[in-house]
Amino acid sequence: MAKPLKYSDAGVDVAVWNKVKGRIGEMVGSTFTKDVVGGFGQFGGMFSIASLKTMAEPVLVSSTDSVGTKVKIAFETGVHNTVGEDIVNHCFNDILVLGARPLFFLDYIGINKLIPAVAEALLDGLTRACRAGGCVLIGGETAEMPGVYNPGEYDLVGCIVGVVDKSKIVDGHTIVPGDVAIGLRSSGLHTNGFSLARKIVRETAGKTYSDIFEGGKTFGQVLLAPHRAYSPVLKLMERGLIKGCAHITGGGFVDNVDRILPPACDVTIDTKTWDPDPIYKFMQKAGNVETAEMYHTFNMGIGMVLVVDPKDADAVIKAPEIKGFEPRKIGKTIKGSGKVIMQY
Repeated sequence: MAKPLKYSDAGVDVAVWNKVKGRIGEMVGSTFTKDVVGGFGQFGGMFSIASLKTMAEPVLVSSTDSVGTKVKIAFETGVHNTVGEDIVNHCFNDILVLGARPLFFLDYIGINKLIPAVAEALLDGLTRACRAGGCVLIGGETAEMPGVYNPGEYDLVGCIVGVVDKSKIVDGHTIVPGDVAIGLRSSGLHTNGFSLARKIVRETAGKTYSDIFEGGKTFGQVLLAPHRAYSPVLKLMERGLIKGCAHITGGGFVDNVDRILPPACDVTIDTKTWDPDPIYKFMQKAGNVETAEMYHTFNMGIGMVLVVDPKDADAVIKAPEIKGFEPRKIGKTIKGSGKVIMQY
């Protein structure tokens, strides 16, 4: 008689999840605030919206995204505690540009096989970023799917919900010709362009992620630098200093700054106003990539663009809240049709 099959025989071991559930519960609980109703492990996360009563007309703002092929570098290097930070901060920034503050976050991890050390490393990054941004990690899902993912592989996806008072939404509708575009420094590639970056570094240049790039850092360390959160920009928005805000992600400047432009405005971006990080220069040379392609694929050292009234430009650039982002004027708005004009 054939041996009775178990779930573990198909590659899914529920017992492993039960062993790490307690530790993960502690990590998730470290992000909880008084607004969380109930505890870890329920079928759904519950969040009280009583505090929103102070707003005249609260509007919920949501976004979802993934880390993309940056996880491939995590697989090869064995470093898993930064990609969780990546997905949280990416989602933070996506709702921040509308003036929203985060309320809660949910994660999804699809994985070949649950490895406790990897799961804890991922949750370490997720919870660290949530705590830093004042956001609750209210729920998530870890799904073992050995028939979908190769051994050692996973995918990481996040969903965020935030809130903004309707009268304080920042959507660019007040932008007019003559306004100033201010760039905030990125902390590297963030979470975009990694399919091309990996091809250049590993295939074209023939480098390994353990090879030293410069400054004592390896290619792996440089490429895995966490996606930066621009949360302090909210304080400038509260002061009415920001007309429009764009998160520079996939599609670079052309496919992101145009989202906030009124129909009668263009914006010029002068790429000579800042110096791209060395990793971009390396990739462009090693991969023989055209300049326009580089700026359309990567953030090239600018992770967020703020559009402000010229009379407020100096105040924004000198604002202590964003000093660490090295703000600088990188362009201006002109009459046009809602396009981004790159100047090289």
